[in-house]
Amino acid sequence: MGQRTEKGLFSRRVYEVVRRIPKGKVATYGQVAALAGAPRNARFVGYALHSNPEPGVIPCHRVVFRDGSLAPGFAFGGPERQWFLLEEEGVVFISPKGMPELSESGKVKDSNAGASGLRVDLARCQWDA
Repeated sequence: MGQRTEKGLFSRRVYEVVRRIPKGKVATYGQVAALAGAPRNARFVGYALHSNPEPGVIPCHRVVFRDGSLAPGFAFGGPERQWFLLEEEGVVFISPKGMPELSESGKVKDSNAGASGLRVDLARCQWDA
């Protein structure tokens, strides 16, 4: 099977998973990748969603980074639009902290490429697929 066909199949699996995320819940890119059968391909989930063929039907705004931050390159209006859509659905946000998060060893945790600012409260709003 060619690379183009494999990408198309993966994208379709991503869209199927994202369609199942309930209103008021979010999933992380990694979670979607795992549910689509490719747990190490979170980045490719982003590529697939950026090409969402049905933005009003496939709720790509419900996919966030692993720390709950929003996609800086949200293809359908930027992180402000993503925030608005999630807030309309009742998704709860937490305020950003002024200090970087530290791991148990005291080192600064790896940060995501997510938009700065509010983050989704994953403890309350992450989809339990």
